Amino acid sequence: MKRKTFVYFLILCLSMAVLGTGCGDSSTNTVKETNSNETVEGGKVVMAIEQDMDSLDPHFSAAAGTKEILFNIFEGLMKPDEKGNVIPAVAEDYSISEDGLTYTFKLRKGIKFHNGDFVTVEDVKYSLDRVMGTETGKPLTSDLKNVRSVEIVDDKTILIQLKEVDASLLSKLTVAIVPKSNEKNFTKHPIGTGPFKFVEYLPEQRLVIEKFNDYWKKGIPHLDRVEFRILPDREASLLSFKAGEIDMYPRLPNERVEELGDGFETVSGPQNLVQLMVMNNKRAPFNDIRVRKAINYAVDVDEIIEAVAFGYGSKIGSNMSPVMERYYEDGLDDLYSINIKKAKQLLKEAGYEDGLKVKIAIPSNYQFHVDTGKVIVQQLEKVGIEAKIELVEWGVWLDRIYKGRDYDMTIIAFTGELDPGKMLKKYTSNARNNFMNYKNASYDKLIEKAEKEVDQKKRVQIYKEAQKILAEDAVCVFIMDPQFTMAMKKNIKGYKLYPIYVQDMSSVYYTKY
Repeated sequence: MKRKTFVYFLILCLSMAVLGTGCGDSSTNTVKETNSNETVEGGKVVMAIEQDMDSLDPHFSAAAGTKEILFNIFEGLMKPDEKGNVIPAVAEDYSISEDGLTYTFKLRKGIKFHNGDFVTVEDVKYSLDRVMGTETGKPLTSDLKNVRSVEIVDDKTILIQLKEVDASLLSKLTVAIVPKSNEKNFTKHPIGTGPFKFVEYLPEQRLVIEKFNDYWKKGIPHLDRVEFRILPDREASLLSFKAGEIDMYPRLPNERVEELGDGFETVSGPQNLVQLMVMNNKRAPFNDIRVRKAINYAVDVDEIIEAVAFGYGSKIGSNMSPVMERYYEDGLDDLYSINIKKAKQLLKEAGYEDGLKVKIAIPSNYQFHVDTGKVIVQQLEKVGIEAKIELVEWGVWLDRIYKGRDYDMTIIAFTGELDPGKMLKKYTSNARNNFMNYKNASYDKLIEKAEKEVDQKKRVQIYKEAQKILAEDAVCVFIMDPQFTMAMKKNIKGYKLYPIYVQDMSSVYYTKY
């Protein structure tokens, strides 16, 4: 979508109203032509990344920026695809008992680790036991807390017994399967089963991977080598990209798209991020649903998407992005179409005919949210609400707002998950991360029911009903999923967008101009 002149004018006016190189290696970039639609096999790609690795051990890495890179090296029994499904990876097939307490996995035939060893059921059990803290008593994640035991049935079969039904278990079994033989070398030379194998890591400079020729899925990857070059300075990184020193630039700011010339192209789409303006449902006047609905009717989401995201945003109506196609409840984004007259009427009924004053606390390090707040301030004025932006440091936001729940309204974004349960459970009455202070017994029961429902079709319907409740209760102003934009050289194709943070390089390939 093209940028429009009024966008600049709007942001400028609102701002005035509210505010008083890393080194590469010497590998050659050779490609081999094929006879298929000008596609070429081989070659090297350099991608810019902002963050350094927090750990090369997949069971200890916590940073999203690390996990999205390690995705190319490691796989679990299951792995996500670009549509948000979880599909067999190290496992070739699986079955679930009728009571939902026993999961049986069959190991993929002939699957190998990057060191050439075949993956064994002992490796699978070791990996899961390690994450669960079976021997140490210190689990590395709470995701597998419902697992009672991991048992070896035969040389191809693993049995997972649960303490209680966990309908989201498959999405949690994306945890990396690693060889026990590499136990003392995880952090220096990681070994997995993914389409690429580890080559080199130089802290604060680069991480390099190369094609794994024995990958279980034939035909991929296409590239011989990928270098993730660590460049924290986004502006310097963008200059390097435009100069041709970098081949792929993720998370290109959408307002910079038109700067790129004919030698580049972009791929954009929803990233499973939910931007929203949270209202403290426990604090007056937001404890009155009429006030919350009035604010929803006053906020013009379409204008925000155009002004702040430059048109690169997907409108939402509840705490779910449309990229989660299977679970997304369509139509809720129009539930509160802009209606100034209705907003004023609701405020009058709630006793605020003469208007009210509110504060919107926004973390100052997220300019996107700050710009969103500037637009909303102007929109709320039209219904008699005087909103003042309070810029807070991220640490203050976490301590005072997220943990202390001391705020009127705030603008933030929730990162999406493979399993919708994690996205929606935060609104349950007793959830530790329910800083919205929302309480609805019917909603709580729905989420609890979904966690035990092994019939996926029924589970989908439960989550759709939960989204309706959040929208109808006007818990927040659900704004948009800001689109993720990947910029790349024009002869690079095949990049896939995922509903989680991964950089899947297995499908990327070169073509002739």
